[in-house]
Amino acid sequence: MVEDVVRSFGFLTLGTRIKRLGERLQADTQRIMDELGAPLQASQYPFLAAVDRLGPLTVGELAEAVGITQPGATRTVAQLVELGMLEAKAAPDDQRRRIVSLSREGKRLVAAAKSDVWPRIRSAVADLCGNLDGPLLDQLAAIEDGLAAAPLDRRAGKVTL
Repeated sequence: MVEDVVRSFGFLTLGTRIKRLGERLQADTQRIMDELGAPLQASQYPFLAAVDRLGPLTVGELAEAVGITQPGATRTVAQLVELGMLEAKAAPDDQRRRIVSLSREGKRLVAAAKSDVWPRIRSAVADLCGNLDGPLLDQLAAIEDGLAAAPLDRRAGKVTL
């Protein structure tokens, strides 16, 4: 087996390692969503969750709530509007700003996800991270090893919407 140089460089490549873990966790979550036949990408759910939790938001506020750039949020909002999960209307005080809210279908999907899907993903990640203790690099290694042994979709069990 080839040496994992990103892992071996420790703190020097911490950003790359965390990004790699994030991509792996998101891919595992996507497999769970694909199994359900969910119409969204795993990366789109935080947008629905933010609007569900915080209520109608401008695209800029939504970008801030999710922690991404406004152009990225604009693209994702457009996709979610096209899928019928969000509604976007011009702000009454400024026609250039759009207020984003959940559509009826978006509310239905969030309710189903909150009751069944999200708890299973949360449980799978808790299972993966439950025994972590000690230095950060050792914890990252344990998460990487845990994902190699059992991806999130295997940890989450079967789910249905």
